[in-house]
Amino acid sequence: MTDRLPHEKGFHISWDQIHRDSRALAWRLAEHGPENAGWRAVVAITRGGMAPAMIAARELDIRTVDTISIKSYDHQDQSEARVLKSPDPELMGDGTGILIIDDLVDSGKTLEVVRAMYPKAHFATVYAKPKGRPQVDTFVTEVSQDTWIFFPWDMALQYVDPYRGKD
Repeated sequence: MTDRLPHEKGFHISWDQIHRDSRALAWRLAEHGPENAGWRAVVAITRGGMAPAMIAARELDIRTVDTISIKSYDHQDQSEARVLKSPDPELMGDGTGILIIDDLVDSGKTLEVVRAMYPKAHFATVYAKPKGRPQVDTFVTEVSQDTWIFFPWDMALQYVDPYRGKD
C-alpha cells in the first residue's frame, strides 16, 4: 500500500492526444459494428464520453447521437453510480446496434449499470483500467489501476475548479 495521492501518479492527456486516441477507437470500432460498423446510434456517457463519442460519430459517419448521464464521482472520490438521464427508449431497445462510449472505465461500476440497461450494446472506452476491463468490448489504451488520468477538460496550466460545482 502507498501513501501516494491519486494525482501523484498522473497521466496527463492533451486535447490532441484525446483526439488521436478517439480516432484510433473509431478505427477499431469500424470492424465491430453490425454490417461493417453500421451502428444505429452512438450514446455518450456524460460527461467524459462526450468528446470521444463526438469524434467516433464523425469518423464512423453516425448521425444519431444521444447521451446517458451517470454520476459516480464527487471530484476524485468514487461513489454509487446513479442514472440522472437516460437516452430515448425507442432508440435504445435492448442496445442492439448501439455504440456506447465513455472516456475511461475505472472500476467498471458505471458501465455495469449501463450494461444492465442495454445488454446488447457495444461498449467502448478510450482508456481502461484492469478492474473495469471486463465491462468493455473495445478500448485503446490500458493504464494501471492506481493511475489517475487528467483529461484536458479538467485542466489548464494547473487544475482549475469548474465555474459551478466541484465535479
